Amino acid sequence: MTYVDRDRWGVPRLWAADVDALARLQGRVAALDRAWQISVERWRAEGRLAAHVGAAELAWDRFARRVRLDDTARRCYEGLDPDTRRWVEAYVDGVNSGLTEGAAGAPEFAATGTAPEPWQPWSPLGVFLVQHVLFSTFPNKLWHAHVARTLGPEAAGLFAVEGPASSGSNAWALPADPATGRGPVIAGDPHRLLELPGVYQQVRLACPEFDVIGLAFPGVPGLPHFGHTGHVAWAVTNAMADYQDLYRERLRRDGDRVLVREADGWTPAARHVEEIEVRGGAPETVEVIETPRGPVIDHDRVTGDAIALRTPSRVEARLGFEALLPLLRARHTGDVAEALRHWVEPVNSVLAADTGGSVRRLVAGLVPVRDERCRREPVPAWEPAYRWRGDYLPLVDEPVDGVAVCANDRREDVAAHGADFAPPHRARRIRELLAQGADASTVHTDDRLPAGPLYRLLGRLDPGRLDEPARALLLRLRGWDRAMAAGSAEAGAYAAWRAALARRLRVHPRLRALGEPCGFDELFAPWTDPAARIGLALDHLAAEFDLAEPAAEALAEVAAGPAPGEWGGRHVLHPVHLGVAPAVTDAVAAMRQRVALAGDTDCVLATSSVPGVSDACWRGPVARYVWDLTDRAASRWIVPFGASGRPGDAHFADQLADWAAGTLVPVPAGPLTGDEST
Repeated sequence: MTYVDRDRWGVPRLWAADVDALARLQGRVAALDRAWQISVERWRAEGRLAAHVGAAELAWDRFARRVRLDDTARRCYEGLDPDTRRWVEAYVDGVNSGLTEGAAGAPEFAATGTAPEPWQPWSPLGVFLVQHVLFSTFPNKLWHAHVARTLGPEAAGLFAVEGPASSGSNAWALPADPATGRGPVIAGDPHRLLELPGVYQQVRLACPEFDVIGLAFPGVPGLPHFGHTGHVAWAVTNAMADYQDLYRERLRRDGDRVLVREADGWTPAARHVEEIEVRGGAPETVEVIETPRGPVIDHDRVTGDAIALRTPSRVEARLGFEALLPLLRARHTGDVAEALRHWVEPVNSVLAADTGGSVRRLVAGLVPVRDERCRREPVPAWEPAYRWRGDYLPLVDEPVDGVAVCANDRREDVAAHGADFAPPHRARRIRELLAQGADASTVHTDDRLPAGPLYRLLGRLDPGRLDEPARALLLRLRGWDRAMAAGSAEAGAYAAWRAALARRLRVHPRLRALGEPCGFDELFAPWTDPAARIGLALDHLAAEFDLAEPAAEALAEVAAGPAPGEWGGRHVLHPVHLGVAPAVTDAVAAMRQRVALAGDTDCVLATSSVPGVSDACWRGPVARYVWDLTDRAASRWIVPFGASGRPGDAHFADQLADWAAGTLVPVPAGPLTGDEST
């Protein structure tokens, strides 16, 4: 017997008699609520999205085929232990049972003339790979290669900050307070692309073995990243680990055969050709090559080298799904640590706490042991020095004494795992707020910029060398409280000034060469576009260069132009979606009218934009949560849009206003009730 009911925000509360029946029910509900979303992610994994929505998705499909996402998912599925495999298959059965009904309410299917397709048993693993294949550091290595070629190897440090598609997540743990009897608290907010529907799906999963609330990936069983069992809770941030490597490969043709250079000569590489169907256009063929390092994902059009990607998931034929069921069954922080010994990728920084007062910090996932140069750039595949050595860094598992904060920053627990980390100011600001006794909602919504090198640049400008309008603007910005509040005209003016400065830096004598062709595929443009990378590195550039002249010119430009307006008028919501159905496009337009966004890339409220490119917000908190270990019913959470993926549904965007305001809503609590369903 299974039950489904929903709380006032449409969050599903599921009950089943055993774990497999519960997985089946979770899959069915995901298909009912998010049929289009999970179908798109499945097509992405298989490199078949262009067949359904058109040529605009060809770049992704080429990459998905080349990197062998679907084949990797299948291999990882085949390696699952019997219990996990049966559980994943039950989830897929549930998805297939609900797809037709779910698709009937999703206008995107009718708009594209497509229909949902039955899932394969490995489809959930493919969906998970899609969400994370570009989540790590390998695209940054393409950028580092371009920087080294155009500016010199010593210039890489100018851009040693989070990349444009990296993380901006926060998590913190408060220890138990014996004086009041309060148990530990874990809170935070993962920052990713603001996809519509949201990347996380709130859910409660209950059976005789466990009763867990958390945030699921639609299309994936269990609660990989954020959950509360009533006994123990966990949450992740990006550990900023470097676990994917790029290799420069020399290829040679012999008819249909491809040979790859090794240290001792040439050896055959695996090679075949696939056809990508294109809706409304001619099909396209793609050559799929795999060397002993890994799949060839691109070619450097400057050097002629092929670029191969090596990842733990493909090398080991594991993703870490064996951790998912044990996480749901966990009762203590030790159980969470034991479950995550199975984890492969992405590499996560994990905070866990239990009702007994234990708090632990973990780094879970596989980071290969290899030469340090592999962490910086694509390396020569034919040189044995750059081979993986067969070992991985050990799982970090340490008790926490006091407050713990994870904000993608360099810390002792993660330093050995990565190369580029987030600047320390987000973590520092969170600790400062917690020391002041701020509650989670205040921390989540803190919109104050740090007084970093870019802002301090304003203090070094000579007002006497500016005309009157520019001088007045400079004095306004110097007196500003650095709050990127939605209603702040000063925040809007600051954003306009830094954008004007970023545009000038594209032609700065020391950076102009970045405009040369980078030689890599268009898919990687978010990482390799000089305009974006300069805009995101302004703090570093302001610390390294004398920017007084372009900064003064930028002030004069803004002061002489139209009023920049309030920050919320510039920092508009820009959720990522395919735009194939007018109903969704109209819903997005309505959302923009309903909310004005505060925050900025360098705030704790990391609603990101790219200075000099666009002030629109395309990344931000894709959820917020407070896990209360004293009383789970006192926990709170929020997502940007809603539980449903169907425009027009009452729960499509009913959490948006609370999310924008920083308000949290209760988690589903109490006994499960509702109509029996299947």
